Amino acid sequence: MEIDLFLLHSLIPSWTSVVLLVSFFTYLGISGSLLPGKIVHGATLPDGTRLHYRCNGLHSLLLLITILGIGVEVKLISPTVIADRGLELLSATFGFSVLVTLALYIAGHQSSARGSSLKPHVSGNLIHDWWFGIQLNPHFIGLDLKFFFVRAGMMGWLFINLSVLAKSIQDGSIGLPMILYQMFCVFYIVDYFYHEEYMTSTWDIIAERLGFMLVFGDLVWIPFAFSIQGWWLLSNKVELTKAAAIANCIVFLYGYRVFRGANKQKHIFKKNPKAPIWGKPPKVIGGKLLASGYWGVARHCNYLGDLLVAVSFSLPCGISSPVPYFYPVYLFILLIWRERRDEARCAEKYKEIWAEYCKLVPWRILPYVY
Repeated sequence: MEIDLFLLHSLIPSWTSVVLLVSFFTYLGISGSLLPGKIVHGATLPDGTRLHYRCNGLHSLLLLITILGIGVEVKLISPTVIADRGLELLSATFGFSVLVTLALYIAGHQSSARGSSLKPHVSGNLIHDWWFGIQLNPHFIGLDLKFFFVRAGMMGWLFINLSVLAKSIQDGSIGLPMILYQMFCVFYIVDYFYHEEYMTSTWDIIAERLGFMLVFGDLVWIPFAFSIQGWWLLSNKVELTKAAAIANCIVFLYGYRVFRGANKQKHIFKKNPKAPIWGKPPKVIGGKLLASGYWGVARHCNYLGDLLVAVSFSLPCGISSPVPYFYPVYLFILLIWRERRDEARCAEKYKEIWAEYCKLVPWRILPYVY
């Protein structure tokens, strides 16, 4: 009973958790608008206009780390504040996601009623429109919200992990598994911001409408579910052999290479369809679909890399519990679902060109298996 009351109390957002969350989003909005960064051309909208993105996420991240480092040094903020208030921040972020989604739902219907040239998708099904969203590229005070929320989720994931690491050091429980997990995540997240422009050509940005599914996924799922291994290691001791640690590193590096390499090839191809792939002229189907490099191995090879990276985040936790593997299992289900929707969308968009590509590249994600 006492445990249940403690959990219930912990899930109630305090003013501290709300202030932390609002301050974080405010900082991201200001830094995203003001800090220098590469301007990347995005997708062309149905009305003929083209989106542009200021890719200054790395600058924003490094500046925030500096500010927080100074705050910790002068004792204005505790390095374990997120780890200490994890459940509060989780519930506050969930509540914020619901409010944002409702605002997007209302704004989308108003835009549709005004006959917006961007043609918001209104299905007439309230639950469907709330879950999947109505608008493809909603903006607020000059910020592309999809791009903003992904950035917030990735940074939130990093700062949750760093706070968990500080808590582990404070408790004297840090070991090789926690070090490996933290190293993999820091590398992955910093690399994401270094190559942030690649995000502008992903399915999320160019095809998914912004509703509860994406808002919840970016603001709640990425930072809190992706960090579940760190939380688990904080309370559980794991012993790893050197061989297991080396194997873990190999899985991460191979997964990263496939994931980053595939996304980079697709991004470069969209900017310059004649750019060499693996040192050779690219093979292109119908002048539109890349069938070289990783995209000649499997139609969604980047998903394979993403799954291997996800597994590498869980391997430091050993195999004594299924809890740390919740994230890769969930990601597997999500990517299979997304792959099916993407295949249907491409079949409708490219028609016989897509059929030819599927015949040339029969494997969806994992060659010779699926």
